[in-house]
Amino acid sequence: MKKRLFLPFLLCLLLAASGCAAKKKDPNAVNNIPVEKLYNSAAFKLDKGEYADAAKGFDEVDRAYPYSQWATRAQLMAGYAQYKNLKYDEAILALDHFIELHPGDENAPYAYYLKGLCYYEQISDVGRDQKMTEQALDTLQQVVQRFPDSKYAKDAALKIDLTRDHLAGKEMEVGRYYLDRKQYQAAVNRFEKVVTQYQTTTHVPEALERLVESYLALGIVEEARKNAAILGHNYPSSSWYKDAFRLLGGKIGPVPADSKVAPQKPTLYDKTLGKIF
Repeated sequence: MKKRLFLPFLLCLLLAASGCAAKKKDPNAVNNIPVEKLYNSAAFKLDKGEYADAAKGFDEVDRAYPYSQWATRAQLMAGYAQYKNLKYDEAILALDHFIELHPGDENAPYAYYLKGLCYYEQISDVGRDQKMTEQALDTLQQVVQRFPDSKYAKDAALKIDLTRDHLAGKEMEVGRYYLDRKQYQAAVNRFEKVVTQYQTTTHVPEALERLVESYLALGIVEEARKNAAILGHNYPSSSWYKDAFRLLGGKIGPVPADSKVAPQKPTLYDKTLGKIF
């Protein structure tokens, strides 16, 4: 009787053991796949344009071999795959993960630059909220400040110029809105911001002329003349100066000693894309 009870019990143990062994030798189990094979499979999918699957593959490398050099590389490549797939939020999370874990890695400049691109490529028109533009500016400035000698710094600097021009454009749009509605002090605040904070942008000549308009409407003639003088000194050939000159009947005083606008210097935009357009 004991023998009969023991045999089924032994059979169950053998089946369970064989099941565990089969599971342990399963060739499809991730941890049984060499890290090189996992990484190369993800890279192959990336080359084929299968960005979502590639990102998953690189994430798998990081999960299966978290302390390997392959994992470090895979974390960055996961961010790149998500960026190529236009999944910017997921890309930023992956890049932040890489930057947090490997701030001194030789690829850190690229991680910051790629993160900046994720924000930069989401910049909307000036009629919308500019939070994304501000985040792009902040991240691209980190590239230039942290890694000035990297090969990404020059392009980051160009994009900073374009981003600042975009932010200035937003201020100008709001300023014109107030000016059209005769809310002159509110308009002045916006145009002043362009003149003082975005001095190297293409919007400064118009901002100075709009200040002339606003101050004249407020009856503050001396301030109007002051801004017209600054405009004439820095942009004598500008159509905006001609408008300001006409508004003041040619009565424009000397450039004030506390001029808000330094003599215009060519920006990186002027030296590159500005020549094209």
